Amino acid sequence: MRLVMTEPVDRTDRPYARRWWALLVLCLSLLIIVMANTALTVAAPDMTRDLGLSGADLQWVIDGYTVPYAALMLLLGAIGDKYSRRGALALGLVVFGGGAVFGSLADSAATVIAARAVMGVGAALIMPATLSLLAATFPRAERAKAITLWTATAGLAIAAGPVVAGALLKNHGWASTFLINVPIAAVALVAAFVLVPPSRASRPADGDHRIDYVGGLLSVLWVGSLVYMIIEGPHFGWDTKAVTAAVVAGAGLLAFVLWELRHPRPILDVRRFTDRRFAGSNLAVALFFLAVFGAFYYLTQHLQFVLGYDALATGVRMLPLAGAVFVGSALTGYLTPRVGMKWTVTAGMVGGTVALALLTQVDGSSSYGDFVAPLIILGLAIGLALSPCTDAIMGAFPEPELGVGGAVNDTSIELGGSLGIAILGSLLSTSYSSHLADATTGSKLPASALATAQDSVGAGYAVAQGIGEKARHLAAQAAQTTDPHQAAQLKAQAGQLVQGARQMKDAVGSSFADAVSHTSLIGAVILGAGTLAVALLLPRRTARATQPAEEAKEPVGSGVN
Repeated sequence: MRLVMTEPVDRTDRPYARRWWALLVLCLSLLIIVMANTALTVAAPDMTRDLGLSGADLQWVIDGYTVPYAALMLLLGAIGDKYSRRGALALGLVVFGGGAVFGSLADSAATVIAARAVMGVGAALIMPATLSLLAATFPRAERAKAITLWTATAGLAIAAGPVVAGALLKNHGWASTFLINVPIAAVALVAAFVLVPPSRASRPADGDHRIDYVGGLLSVLWVGSLVYMIIEGPHFGWDTKAVTAAVVAGAGLLAFVLWELRHPRPILDVRRFTDRRFAGSNLAVALFFLAVFGAFYYLTQHLQFVLGYDALATGVRMLPLAGAVFVGSALTGYLTPRVGMKWTVTAGMVGGTVALALLTQVDGSSSYGDFVAPLIILGLAIGLALSPCTDAIMGAFPEPELGVGGAVNDTSIELGGSLGIAILGSLLSTSYSSHLADATTGSKLPASALATAQDSVGAGYAVAQGIGEKARHLAAQAAQTTDPHQAAQLKAQAGQLVQGARQMKDAVGSSFADAVSHTSLIGAVILGAGTLAVALLLPRRTARATQPAEEAKEPVGSGVN
């Protein structure tokens, strides 16, 4: 047995024998790039304290990863198709691991944001490569099952990130949440050369295999500007930067579409979006991740701040979602071939809408038990809906464009996730601030303290804690004074502050719970409307996407790279 796999799949007369081991490598690579975001949500408080991050700094620590990740995937997917899909995966793992090491050594907001951006570039190489290698390695009859396991891995990573980060933060600093990626990336890198067969797109009949770099750069411009606008506008206000990004995104998209329509070999044939199955699948993926990332954003905060769980306990309590994803994936593998993707995808989106609707019942007295059913239903919904959509998107692309197909699927995921955090996160913040103002009406809380508390649920509890500390300080003074009258006054003031701290804490918790309920209602409405649109778009029954006759004659994944 060769130590390094050098023979392309197309040169064998039977399916690659170690293809399921190869899938394990691809899923491991996927796992770390998804966990890089979900783990950070748990490590953020420690990082904020150590580096003195402002609210804007922390937002860009999180989103500095997303902008290059979303913007570069289409271009890098096309480059991987032409030169080497496995090479793109390997380079992505090296870049990602290097960014993780850089991030662990960061000592300022600027350096940690830069490190996250480097990791985003690595992720933009890895993500489309995993799907294109999967499609090139597996025969068509097994591809849906492989994609189901790939999707289940993404669902596992969403829930596993906080568990891993929480376990590390028990005894280590936040830098450990960066460093944990390094050995995993190293293992995946070595295993990729041992287990994953080399693959690149076969040459077209006319021999013209040039990359549409103009179209690729236009895609980087409009997707990057759009994601920047989505992040900047709702969180920091619609200032000159956000409006400029919106204008650039709109102009860039128009230029991209016009260029691609006229180019003989476009990086992405935008006419594919006239196909109902393809368009419906991309819409479903974007909407689903809008709901999932948005809900994950506020559920982890509620578990940590309102219910008081530490990082590890929060991660463990998100695990029902991961288990349900695997169950839903198994169900879709059984149901989709029998009833068609229209019904499984629609059922999954209905399930996601129901999960968000159940979260509208959350209030200040809710316990963790009230979140279990929504988490399980949401996990089942992810498993049901996403695998058939990914399979349909990949099936719409011929063999030479598998990397582009993976990039389109993954860009839909990133745009949906960015929109979810931006839209639902902005609604959450506005609703929380409004409810807290109402809950503290008539209190003697200084306006500056109320403004601080309205900034976030964490800030609200910090204000309540500060009031409590002031009460303890006054009580200590009362115990030390020898003047009975002064001691009585200090005790009375301390008692009032203790009551104020308790009231403030209760107000913050109930206000955030009300905000979760209100935001979930808006999320359910958005996903419900999207479900109707997807159900109308997806055709009732469609044959599997087939390649054109001339492409079908060409070997899959030809070329040794």
